[in-house]
Parts: sequence; C-alpha cells; structure tokens
Amino acid sequence: MNRTPIPDIVVGRLPRYLQALRQMAEAGKTTTSSKELGQWLRISAAQIRKDLSQFGEFGKQGTGYAIPFLIEQLQDILNVNRCWDVAIIGAGNLGHAIVRYQGFANRGFCIACIFDNDPAKIGQRIGDHIVEDIANIENAIQKLGIKIALLTVPASEAQAMAEHLVAVGIKAILNYAPVPLDLPPEVRVQNIDPLIQLQHMTYYLE
Repeated sequence: MNRTPIPDIVVGRLPRYLQALRQMAEAGKTTTSSKELGQWLRISAAQIRKDLSQFGEFGKQGTGYAIPFLIEQLQDILNVNRCWDVAIIGAGNLGHAIVRYQGFANRGFCIACIFDNDPAKIGQRIGDHIVEDIANIENAIQKLGIKIALLTVPASEAQAMAEHLVAVGIKAILNYAPVPLDLPPEVRVQNIDPLIQLQHMTYYLE
C-alpha cells in the first residue's frame, strides 16, 4: 500500500466511499463503477478515480470495481481491518448514547471503557460497561493499549482533559465539546459540533 503523503481531504473522503460500498454490498451488489459510486455519493466519477488512484489500481476498465475487494482494500488503507479499542471520557447523556450505539463494532471500533470524575456516576452500569473513575485512566489506557478517545465532557473541561489524555498516551481524539482543542500537531483531532452544522444550513433557509 502506498504510504506517500496523501492530502487529508482525500483521506476524509475514503470513509464515505467505504460506507457506500458496504451499503451496496448489503443490497446484494457485487460490482460498481466510479460513475455509479459518484451518483450514490454526489461526487464526480473523475474525483473518485483520482482519489483511489493515489493508493493503487483497484478496478478494471469496462468492468469497474469488485465491491468486496474494494471494501477490503479501503479497510486496509484506513486501518479498520481490525477493531480499535476506544475510551469514552464523560458519562453524561451523550456518553450514555454512544456506549449504547451498536454501530461501532462492525466498523472497526470497540468501546473498551468509559470514565467520569463525578462520584455519582462512577460505578454506574451503562450497557456492558461500568463507569470508571477518571483518576484510574492512565492505568487502563496503558494496560489496554488504547490510542483513541471520544471526549464528551463540558467545554470548560475539554482542554485540560484533552491534555491529560495526550499525556497518558492517547493519539486521536473525537471531540464533542463545542470548543477547539490546542494540542500537539501529531495528535489527530476531529471536532463534532451539530450546532455549527445547523447554523451552516440555516444560512440557506428563509
């Protein structure tokens, strides 16, 4: 697999391709084309071909892409051909919902543990997990080799908590707190803020 630098915007489209291919496979399809995949995703066929070509040749002219093969290749490229253990930080309503969400395990991610600093929440059962004391997070993360955390704490706590996560070995954070995080460049951060997306859309509404 090609590991030369790839633009992040290209990497960001690969999970969309993988999702669409899985949906096609679930619908019983075994082959597709860049044109069909583009129509599915509202992305040009040329863009899809250009993106995929940066990682190798996955299709044949005239026959298109074998969906199971391309799914396997994209899983390898995205490193989701394994199950990544994930820690959830914050056992509030959002943390509860994420723990109970069933879509992680078959997409390459496993909720391994959930932490909070509220004595009233520590020890509570959420699904198959017991909320653990945040004071014990270093031992848990190092014991399990966890590199990914989902941050669902209040905005006022997010920066300090993120810094602590990095200090104990976390390399990637999915941040649900509505505040940007200032972390070392080698730490991957993705921000999830529905309000920003809603405000983006309302610009176009009368």
